[in-house]
Formats: sequence, C-alpha cells, structure tokens
Amino acid sequence: MHYLFLAIAIAGELIGTTFLKYSAGFTKLVPTLLTIIAYTICFYFFSKALNGINLNVAYATWSALGIVVASLLSVFLFSEQITPLGIVGTIIVIVGVVILNLSGASH
Repeated sequence: MHYLFLAIAIAGELIGTTFLKYSAGFTKLVPTLLTIIAYTICFYFFSKALNGINLNVAYATWSALGIVVASLLSVFLFSEQITPLGIVGTIIVIVGVVILNLSGASH
C-alpha cells in the first residue's frame, strides 16, 4: 500500500510540474490552480508513503522515476532537447536507485 501512495505522489509531482510549465510563471489561473492541487496531492501521499518506506528509498525512487518521466514529457510535450550527457546522468541516477533498493534497506 505504501508503494501505491508513493506512485500517487510521483504522479502528482509530474502533473504539478507539467502544469507549472503551462502556468507561464503563475500568470494563467487554471494551470496555476492545477499545479497547486497536484503538489498538494503529491506531498500528502508522499507523507503517507513515508509511514512504510524509508525516506532514502522513497525519495530516491521518486527522483529516479520523476527525472525519467519528466525528461520524456519535456521532449514530447514541450519539444525540449536532452543531451547525450543528460541521458548518461539519468541512467546513473536510475542505477543508483536500483542499487539502493537492492542493498537491503528495510522497508
């Protein structure tokens, strides 16, 4: 159940970040409100996830999934570029999270 809460938190963060881009510096009302709602959901469910997942594991997982999906969203939704070095950095983050999860950290 705690990993479901973490997944909801990650989804909320990605939705909030996407609408943050659409809010144009908080100058557009609807995307601004959706950003605030999404981040509220994100932090609420992240706090619930932390009741059963260690902070280091939860945050590392959130970061890895967030960076991968946010990178894909930026490329496909906003036509932004990712450099080869950015791809390498993303892979390093993912490998680090896998190692952290496999290291036997208690859940």
